[in-house]
Amino acid sequence: MTPVSRRLSSGLFLPLMTLCLALVGTGAKAEDLVTIETSLGEMTFAFFPDEAPQTVANFKRLAQSGWYEGKSFYRVVKGHVIQAGSLDENSEPMVEAEFNHHPHLKGTLGLARDEDPNSGSTEFYICHGARPHLDGRYTVFGQLVSGEAVLDAIANVEVIEKYYDEDKKVAFHEPKTQVTIKAVRLH
Repeated sequence: MTPVSRRLSSGLFLPLMTLCLALVGTGAKAEDLVTIETSLGEMTFAFFPDEAPQTVANFKRLAQSGWYEGKSFYRVVKGHVIQAGSLDENSEPMVEAEFNHHPHLKGTLGLARDEDPNSGSTEFYICHGARPHLDGRYTVFGQLVSGEAVLDAIANVEVIEKYYDEDKKVAFHEPKTQVTIKAVRLH
């Protein structure tokens, strides 16, 4: 058996073919991919470096430094978004908004922020469904290319509704069982 046929028979063929097809479908190059390994599995995203260069560069910098390791998905709203990073203040720089033409679809990777469009920094969200009301209002910097079942698993965890503002305008649905980020790997 040749090394190639051994690899094909070892079960690597289908995952590699799926990834290749995903790359062709998004137009992404291999270096524009990131895999987020969570306690519930892995999700791989294609970055949009041409449309959100500062945001992609900032996310890559944080990923390479290990900043996301051990952080959790602290907000989970089924049908809306799952959000990770940290609610705590930190010294990481803000990134100017880079609004673009990418719509908020299931699997869209976006930069979370507060009311100020230029207040995004370390927190990100992943859409669990189409969210057209967010289009043009938040920086979209990637799209899910594999791991939809993991996205669904995270979105379906049992949550506790919490509010961090006195007006109770924004509910943060916190998972009862923490979903953590084990690693963020750039390709």
